[in-house]
Amino acid sequence: MKIYYYHTRPIHEALQEWHEKKHPGHILYGLTHFSQHGITCVLHKYRKYSSRLWLMCYNWWQVLVAGKQCRVVYGTSFYGLEILIFMRALGLFRKPIVVWHHQAIVRSHNPFKEQISRFFYRGIDLMFFFSHRLVADSQQAYKVPVHKMKVIDWGADMDFYNHLREVKKKDVEPRFISTGKEHRDFATLLSAFSETHIPLVVYSAKSNGQRNYSDILNTFGQKGQDNIAIHFVDGIIPYRLAAEVASSTAVVVACLPYPYTVGLTTVVEAMALGLPVVATRNAWYPMDIDAEGIGITVDYGDVNAWKNAVRYLWEHPQVARKMGQRGRQLAEQKFNLEAYTRQMSEAILQRFGKT
Repeated sequence: MKIYYYHTRPIHEALQEWHEKKHPGHILYGLTHFSQHGITCVLHKYRKYSSRLWLMCYNWWQVLVAGKQCRVVYGTSFYGLEILIFMRALGLFRKPIVVWHHQAIVRSHNPFKEQISRFFYRGIDLMFFFSHRLVADSQQAYKVPVHKMKVIDWGADMDFYNHLREVKKKDVEPRFISTGKEHRDFATLLSAFSETHIPLVVYSAKSNGQRNYSDILNTFGQKGQDNIAIHFVDGIIPYRLAAEVASSTAVVVACLPYPYTVGLTTVVEAMALGLPVVATRNAWYPMDIDAEGIGITVDYGDVNAWKNAVRYLWEHPQVARKMGQRGRQLAEQKFNLEAYTRQMSEAILQRFGKT
């Protein structure tokens, strides 16, 4: 089957870097492994627009021109595909549309927006979700039938991290590391570490979306605490950040309270690298970090709980190593690129593969 592959990021450069083992394949949501399951991809020509309307118009035209021979339009997000989806809902576009839905479907308090949203979702034929909790929450909106929603065990590119582990095994430093930037709770994280002597290195952008991190990060950076190092990064640099994580002994994922899988990418990366995690407790994660024994979770904004958790792992390195090993096993068994691409491919082929 031939599908039109749409991503919200540049595709060709990332795919080339993946071949060179410089880019983790799981961020490409199946592109690297679809061919193993009888699916070929026509790649979307990425172009950045400051206007969302122009982006939607450009993407709509690209799909109509380049996707003529494709049976399905597959998107890693519906962002930028809205015109196409409305056309599908109106019956003016005949190809099935499959997208990843990164958050739960919700109801709007505005009656007009609610009706528009209900009509919009009629134009999506299949949605992939990261966890059962997201699907359960989406069902409460009563907008999409359950047969259009499927949970995928999204996980890491094990080959990429196996290579990285081999390259970086002699460079490991005893330290905790934070690399995420989406809805991060740096105030709680840095407050906790500032009251310990445990080394922490933070890699983050100065801002993400409407959230400005530079003030809080600069405030702690200017205090001159020897155990905390803060680095600002720009752009998409997954290899560099993954290399820094591979050179650490534990991963921290401090997030703000948002009802979806904030920080999941960081967690699955830690699992693939065999590192324990300390994370804000997130009921929307597909795995139970505490129950699986791959790390420790703490409540939102709980500075004391963060201090206790990182101190425990720091003072019990054998326990930390065991947690990392269990995380690695879980990644090998379930949460990995090959497994989740197989799940997606089967769903697409079973649903839309018949001639």
